[in-house]
Amino acid sequence: MPAERVSMRRIREVLRLKHEGGASDRQIARSLSLARSTVALTLERAAAAGLGWPLPATLTDRVLEAMLYAGAGRQQGERRKSEPDWAHIHHELRRPGVTLMLLWEEYRQREPDGYRYSRWCELYRAWEGRLSPTMRQAHPAGERMFVDYAGQTVDVVDPGTGEVRPAQIFVAVMGASNYTYAEATATQSLPDWIGAHVRALAFMGGVPAQLVPDNPKRSYGASGGDPAPSSLEPTDGGAPCRSRMT
Repeated sequence: MPAERVSMRRIREVLRLKHEGGASDRQIARSLSLARSTVALTLERAAAAGLGWPLPATLTDRVLEAMLYAGAGRQQGERRKSEPDWAHIHHELRRPGVTLMLLWEEYRQREPDGYRYSRWCELYRAWEGRLSPTMRQAHPAGERMFVDYAGQTVDVVDPGTGEVRPAQIFVAVMGASNYTYAEATATQSLPDWIGAHVRALAFMGGVPAQLVPDNPKRSYGASGGDPAPSSLEPTDGGAPCRSRMT
């Protein structure tokens, strides 16, 4: 018989009362109007899924249900989707140029009937949320724009001569929305770096309170022989400008 389903809200309460309040199964059952056996089974499923308390903030009810009831009520002979090796995927994402989309496409080549991209990402994020906690930063809208060169290059062909040159990829990302601007520049020299900023800000339609480079020394001094400034000072020698996104 299919396992008894419990609402995701009640499951979260079961875990909270057990791990945070130290309540017994009987006390939890009485508090939430559940059978004691249902509470025990819910805790068993949570333990098998590696879930404790608090649950990751990014864990949606849909993913939580999938983690607890995967395969429950499945008809005999019905094929279950192949579960990806999330640890391997997590490791691969550390390699330059590797994205979730690329890894999902490789997965679907091996498993044509596997998870769709949105569901695949959702399950990976749920798995990732069970790893060691990391510091989360909140970025108010319009406060920060993060800028850097991607590190990898793309080949650009001169239409007149046919010459192929590597181009540097400048990327600017708004902290709150992840709204992204990217362009190719000939070098990472100071003129290209500043020009890319100007065009990125024009694209964004305003100026954030802060521009945050990943590596100021490398970004300001690379490829073109320009000396790296000791601080992020205005290039015209004037006072720093503070503005607000419009």
